[in-house]
Amino acid sequence: MSERFRYEPDHVAPPGALIQDQLDALDISGRELARRCGRSPKLIAEIIAGKAPIEPETALQLERVLETSASIWLGMEANYRLHLARSKEQQALACHIGWAKTFPLRELAKRSLLSLEADAAAQVREVLRFFGCGNVEACQDRLDELSAVAFRHSPSFESDQAALLAWLRIGDIRAEATETKEFDRARFLAALKDLRGITLQPIDVFLPEIQKRCGEAGVVFILERALPKVALSGVSRWLSPRRALIQQTARHLSNDHFWFTFFHECAHLVLHSRKTIFLDGNGMSNVAAELEAEANDWASDFLIPSDALTRFITRFTYAENEVVEFAEKQGIAPGIVVGQLQHRKVLHFSQMNHLKQHYVWG
Repeated sequence: MSERFRYEPDHVAPPGALIQDQLDALDISGRELARRCGRSPKLIAEIIAGKAPIEPETALQLERVLETSASIWLGMEANYRLHLARSKEQQALACHIGWAKTFPLRELAKRSLLSLEADAAAQVREVLRFFGCGNVEACQDRLDELSAVAFRHSPSFESDQAALLAWLRIGDIRAEATETKEFDRARFLAALKDLRGITLQPIDVFLPEIQKRCGEAGVVFILERALPKVALSGVSRWLSPRRALIQQTARHLSNDHFWFTFFHECAHLVLHSRKTIFLDGNGMSNVAAELEAEANDWASDFLIPSDALTRFITRFTYAENEVVEFAEKQGIAPGIVVGQLQHRKVLHFSQMNHLKQHYVWG
């Protein structure tokens, strides 16, 4: 987050105070000023009291009578009105501190996405800036619209809605800073075939390659650690008709789960509606469950053709070397084979996990 400088004085004098000072110096009355400007005494009195604004035409008249530039009058007027609006907003924002605190502020601050503020109004303002909204009502409307889009939760965990929305917003922010080409389905599929071949590589090698190849096909790829109370593996969605986003958490920190999640999210972009946000988990409608099953099947078959895996299972004697040899023939990491065998309940979830690559957040 770039450092920001704000000048917000506690008190700003209305331009009418300077008018009164100049009238006193010239020893003329407000009524006389009104006569010389061709304005009503009431208007001049309200301007001096700060109740009525100085309009450009009036500023030009004051310039000629009081010999102070019209730009100075208009600048003072703008600063004064901004000060009044800011003071009014300060009180209104402070009332929404409870709303602001529903978001994981400390974790967002650790990631330099917002600042922790002692002042309630300032903290609410930081949350609004994070979400890119002008006021709480507009922000909540935007979040409500996002929440209304169909998504599914993890079968074993529940995500806090405010934290989930904040995590999705991080994806928006990261994507805004990422350049990509326009989406090209054929190029994307070609990239996926190549990426399947680097599952044996360590994460510091394959991660930049995923970002590069996906970006060339119009897809932003972001690996963003989940916020507290967010329990999901990934999300795929369309940022625009020509640009998509895959955002993953590396939740289980193993290569089988990472790669399956990646190709699962890719499946949604290839197969399904561009109007839906797909989050992994359960709690789905029948239609959503069907789409998730399609994505699962597509990802599984992309990683290991189903007929090849079926043939392997029929002759599998539960020997570790068989898994390694089969993975070599398929050109993928052994841990991915283990993950698929565990998913099909051929292996228990405690078996052969040492063949998986495990990751650690830096």
